[in-house]
Amino acid sequence: MGCFPCFDSRDDEKPHLNKERDDHKEVQIAVPSNISKLSSGGDRLKTRSNVGPRREASGLKDLPDSQIAAQTFTFRELAAATNNFRPESFLGEGGFGRVYKGRLHNGQVVAVKQLDRNGLQGNREFLVEVLMLSLLHNPHLVNLLGYCADGDQRLLVYEFMPLGSLEDHLHDLPPDKEPLDWSTRMKIAAGAAKGLEHLHDKANPPVIYRDFKSSNILLGEGFIPKLSDFGLAKLGPTGDKSHVSTRVMGTYGYCAPEYAMTGQLTVKSDVYSFGVVFLEIITGRKAIDSTRPQGEQNLVAWVRPFFNDRKRYVKLADPRLQGKFPIRGLYQALAVASMCTQEQAAARPLIGDVVTALSYLANHSYDPSHSNKDERGGKLLRNEEGAGSGRKWDVEGGSERDDSPRETAKMLNRDLERERAVAEAKMWGENWREKRRQSAQGSSFDANNG
Repeated sequence: MGCFPCFDSRDDEKPHLNKERDDHKEVQIAVPSNISKLSSGGDRLKTRSNVGPRREASGLKDLPDSQIAAQTFTFRELAAATNNFRPESFLGEGGFGRVYKGRLHNGQVVAVKQLDRNGLQGNREFLVEVLMLSLLHNPHLVNLLGYCADGDQRLLVYEFMPLGSLEDHLHDLPPDKEPLDWSTRMKIAAGAAKGLEHLHDKANPPVIYRDFKSSNILLGEGFIPKLSDFGLAKLGPTGDKSHVSTRVMGTYGYCAPEYAMTGQLTVKSDVYSFGVVFLEIITGRKAIDSTRPQGEQNLVAWVRPFFNDRKRYVKLADPRLQGKFPIRGLYQALAVASMCTQEQAAARPLIGDVVTALSYLANHSYDPSHSNKDERGGKLLRNEEGAGSGRKWDVEGGSERDDSPRETAKMLNRDLERERAVAEAKMWGENWREKRRQSAQGSSFDANNG
């Protein structure tokens, strides 16, 4: 599935984009003046005298400057790195263009993304991605190594992610490929949520990703997830503004309903998209799958009736797990997914709360050897490396009341409150110790002067 402009035709794309720039300048990505004159790398070889088209960025020349640390490459260098973009180097294709595996002259293996000049994304998305990944750094955001703006060529150079995308490990698996186990799925979900949390809570102003989907979550060694493809990212609302108004862009099946209907974008729009991906992780199904029977093609619509019937929860687990999952963990995961995919944006949690809840799940190892007669999964055990609540659960000792969706949601809320209380107590203790230290230093100073 590629990116799409909802309710707009391709012919209307440019006029809508121009109108957006005129009416919403306060929420545009802060593309600095130097990025509108991106060095092509060709000047090092004196093969180009200019960078190419600047029309897309010309309206952004009054925005604040910022240094772009990414390295510049010539088209000749990247063609050599990818063996002239031969089919054997081809990795995949998205809304931006084709991605190739390459090796730089220093031996480093990289992923090279080449802009499709006839595609849905263009020069502006290229500029935004260079800016975003040059200024935002987090273990769960893909690392941009450099770019090429040589003539009319637009290419991005990333660190190579050897395990591909999350989509590759969830859907259309070849017979010889092992499906992800439960613990790995929870760790991927928690890591992806942390990447989104960095955009929403650590970036200032906040960044709305706008295209969160399984194909944009890349996996490194140890299945460490990293978010990629920031061409559609937008700066979030600031001050007393509650949302950003923009032309609807995204991927069908992942867009939040209020954003698709009104074009009003908030961080809760990303939370909805995260909920859809989390449902994909739990169920193994695609967000939109036209090959399934009527009524099962839209994942969120298919799942919703299950949320009201605890006895049907187990049917939502990916069959490829073969029952090797903790039933309590499944209920908790579905409770998180249910909250994230609420139709009303205000009812969805903030991504920081989602991270807390998923960290609880990811920091508990699952022991599949503890099976049950009623096939309701094994035990959740505290991971010694984790910081979870440490609660152990035995299926045989559990009760139906404790396993209900309502009780699961209450339990998660209690965990969130406990985490906040611990953090507040820790901060209070640190402040108290700092005041005592300063007081002791003051007393010592007075005594010495006396």
